[in-house]
Amino acid sequence: MATSSIASNTELSRVVAVSIRPSSNKPLVTQQSIGRYSFSRFSNRFPLLSVRATSNSSMSKENSSKSGDGAGGRLTYKDAGVDTDAGSELIRRIAKMAPGIGGFGGLFPLGDSYLVAGTDGVGTKLKLAFETGIHETIGIDLVAMSVNDIVTSGAKPLFFLDYYATSPHDVDLAEKVIKGMVGGCQQSDCTLLGGETAEMPDFYAKGEYDLSGFAVGIVKKDSVIDGKNIVAGDVLIGLPSSGVHSNGFSLIRRVLASSGLSLNDQLPGGSVSLVEALMAPTVIYVKQVLDLISKGGVKGIARITGGGFTDNMPRVFPKGPGASIYKESWEVPTLFIWIQEAGRIEDAEMIRTFNMGIGMVLVVTEEASHKILEEGQHKAYRIGEVVCGEGVRYC
Repeated sequence: MATSSIASNTELSRVVAVSIRPSSNKPLVTQQSIGRYSFSRFSNRFPLLSVRATSNSSMSKENSSKSGDGAGGRLTYKDAGVDTDAGSELIRRIAKMAPGIGGFGGLFPLGDSYLVAGTDGVGTKLKLAFETGIHETIGIDLVAMSVNDIVTSGAKPLFFLDYYATSPHDVDLAEKVIKGMVGGCQQSDCTLLGGETAEMPDFYAKGEYDLSGFAVGIVKKDSVIDGKNIVAGDVLIGLPSSGVHSNGFSLIRRVLASSGLSLNDQLPGGSVSLVEALMAPTVIYVKQVLDLISKGGVKGIARITGGGFTDNMPRVFPKGPGASIYKESWEVPTLFIWIQEAGRIEDAEMIRTFNMGIGMVLVVTEEASHKILEEGQHKAYRIGEVVCGEGVRYC
């Protein structure tokens, strides 16, 4: 039975009446994000569940040396106001207080299973929603950002909660956003359990809002995908993205401003407008990934978001091995080519900021890779392999 109440501070709570036994256990994870650069903090109570985050690749170091200088008119994510190196420094500092940083979701023990939780937002993609009036797909993006995180552990999403903060209520607009959340939950086979709507007229401009999402899933302890058995020779299988998803929009908006192009302009080839390409909703990989896991041979899963391959692939590896990415093994969507050319963005910056057409990477055995690619049930690419030596290489 759904209930709602209006508090004296004008906040409208959207909840579903459920009975939950209070727990004295402390939370295992708190997830934070910097720009669109997310990371998690794990308790040392369960050290085997932790995976490390690192940016010790040659591409990352090259990018760091150039970031923010705008040399020759070339744009960087730092120029657009998002400093991923500062984010990495914050991670290092927090590591001194809470060990085990780096996973995509937090695991909490429950009998013979783990509850897996994740939280995220959609970043400055909201700015384009405000400019274009396209709000129907933002809710899908919001759900995707959280459920795609928790499925990397092999967890099936159970329920989703949202936080919707807004200027004075525009009920029609809010309905569009929440309808997208409902659709996203349907795609991921989970329940929109409830949420919070905060009306904050002195905080947000008229017609603007912000979103956060929270998802919880479950996986058997003996079925957790944790990457600890990854070895050199394993194969990297990439699942295609629908475009930019919900990362890198601060840089994209900077490119738009510097290029003088309109959102209504056509991308090269003329098949789709720029706004259509940019506002395409984030792919929800839940059903696809769970199906691939059920076939066996999946050892690790990385969601490719802010940080690209460079920063996200190492998060699923144990100490020792690294990733070798075959740069021409998949078709890079025209949108990314346009972004790079219009912003004169370096290769290293592109591959660290954007997903480049691959939204999820599965680390699988050689045998499993053949089954996935030969069956052809899911569109997928063999994009690389696991090699000796930590970090990410591009060849």
